[in-house]
Amino acid sequence: MKAAVYYETGDPDVLRYEDVPEPSMAGNEILVRVEAVSIEGGDTLNRTGGEMSRVPHIVGYQCAGTVVAVGDGVTIFHEGDRVVTVGLDGSHAELRSVAEPFCWKIPDGLSTEEAACVPVPFGTADDCLFEFGRLRAGETALIQAGASGVGIAAIQLAKRAGARVLATASRHEKLERLLELGLDEGINYVTTDFVSEVRRLTEGRGADVIVDTVGGSTLQGSIRSLAYRGRCVTVGDAGRQGTEQMDISTLRPNNQSLTGYFMGAELFLSPRVHALIAGHLDDIAAGRLRVVIDRRFPLADAADAHAYIESRQAFGRVILIP
Repeated sequence: MKAAVYYETGDPDVLRYEDVPEPSMAGNEILVRVEAVSIEGGDTLNRTGGEMSRVPHIVGYQCAGTVVAVGDGVTIFHEGDRVVTVGLDGSHAELRSVAEPFCWKIPDGLSTEEAACVPVPFGTADDCLFEFGRLRAGETALIQAGASGVGIAAIQLAKRAGARVLATASRHEKLERLLELGLDEGINYVTTDFVSEVRRLTEGRGADVIVDTVGGSTLQGSIRSLAYRGRCVTVGDAGRQGTEQMDISTLRPNNQSLTGYFMGAELFLSPRVHALIAGHLDDIAAGRLRVVIDRRFPLADAADAHAYIESRQAFGRVILIP
């Protein structure tokens, strides 16, 4: 099969489009012919400097396609089913083998391309806002990097729950487009100090729940933007500033909390998230939530797709088509 692989981590140009062996399939796994790959933030971070499970390494959390074979222990899926899958790696390829608990049937009315963009962003956004952020109607949510996959999902979910929704982005045009998805107030973090702006928009109070996918100095600013008893959930390091010492001295006197989140751990340890994601697939198929796809690239051009994401031009998901 063809796959986008790399032999060492680094810039997007480490990606190569090559022939590699087809994946083996265990008894509890399904083999999927990949039709759409949603490039996640973790994919680009892994390519930059993450662990490689093998060499050459096939990166990628999330993709969707059609089942072409099933293991003896598989009970839910059958050949010909349309599915979306999540795994630690292996999405950037023509075929992928995935354990049954990390797969979802694609509902009628939902395209394979849209389904490929759902589990990680929507599952992450939902858990950050509600399971760990405990967001309630009438509260204020701040979504960092609002034009990202997690950001677009979080804005819709927070608005649907009755919250006031603030979000940051690097361009005014992105913030304008987010208004139709439920954004109440946008903050251009390039031209405005977002901490001061959050305080201004909330009359000095701050945000009750903050979803931070950026990390670094942005995460420090998120902590400073919290309201009394505010909850900040950190879910990524898209800002790529590296680890830095955080000042959390304001948390205790204000009864605030900072929580780290990784959806993979929830999927491995609890069936709750699987059902949660299935519900989001149904909601998107029914038009109650939206997926936004920015651009499509051939799998052979994976390096260009990764570079485009890192240029911060994208609004929504960037997908690869094998």
